[in-house]
Amino acid sequence: MPRHPSLPTPSANREREMIPAALLRAMFGLALASLIIVTYAVVTKRPHEGVPAAGTPVAERSLILEGKDAQAVVVKDLDGTVLMDLPHGGFITVIQSAVARARVVARTEGNPPVRIIRYDNGRLVAEDPATGWSAELYAFGDDNKAAFERLLSDQAQE
Repeated sequence: MPRHPSLPTPSANREREMIPAALLRAMFGLALASLIIVTYAVVTKRPHEGVPAAGTPVAERSLILEGKDAQAVVVKDLDGTVLMDLPHGGFITVIQSAVARARVVARTEGNPPVRIIRYDNGRLVAEDPATGWSAELYAFGDDNKAAFERLLSDQAQE
């Protein structure tokens, strides 16, 4: 059966679907430039940029975060006392989920405590000593930071 002259040939379709050579070279160049920059930084032992300033801890509390489902979380003291039972835990649930994922990756058994630490320079950090995971909580906005600041105080209640 003869092909209609207005229909594109199969090779014309294939050429239209391919990535333009200039774009492909630009992508390769960007990847190569990134590799060169990182290699230079490692070889010359450049100091890290954007790392939070070290500080002295002024408040610290170890807590157990138990995820109940995708939104609910229970916050317990080390002795098992329920401090907060949150059906919609918000940002606390997000942190609990991140810790749980880090523990799956690290193959951590059980549910060891998480530390919430406030430093003298304003940093607020959640860290999981069992996996080495940590999050700078002040970087997520005032409302999210406040959720964890309440946990540092003695005002945390059900």
